[in-house]
Amino acid sequence: MELPTQTFRITRADLVRYAGASGDFNPIHWSDRTATKVGLPGVIAHGMFTMALVGRAVATWAGAPDAVVDFGVRFTRPVVVPDDDQGTEVEVNAVVKEVTEEGLTRLDVTATCLGAKVLSQARATVRTPADR
Repeated sequence: MELPTQTFRITRADLVRYAGASGDFNPIHWSDRTATKVGLPGVIAHGMFTMALVGRAVATWAGAPDAVVDFGVRFTRPVVVPDDDQGTEVEVNAVVKEVTEEGLTRLDVTATCLGAKVLSQARATVRTPADR
C-alpha cells in the first residue's frame, strides 16, 4: 500500500533557521561561493534537516511522533537550494512493506528533489494506530 505523498518546500531562510537551531554554520549551507569552490552545484540543505523533514512525514503517516519506533536513512545526493524566494521542494513517499504480528508497520520511504532520489535505504518502523 502506498501512502500519500508529502511535499516540503525548503528556502534559504529555512537553512538559516536550521543553522541557528543546530549550530551547523558550515558556509556550504549559505554561501554559493564556498559551495561551488568545494565542487557543489550551489548551496545545499543540511543533510540532517532533510532527514528531519522525512521524519516529519513518517510521524504524520504514523499519526503521532511517539509512534515512530525506528527510522534511518543514507544520504545519496544533496538538496540544492537556489537563492530565490521559491527555494526547492522535497517530495516524500512511502510504501507499507509489512505489518507484523506485534503491531508494527514497516515502511520503505523515498525522498526526491527535482526528480532525483536524495536518500537511500530510508526505512521506518511505526506502531500501528490500533496499538497506540
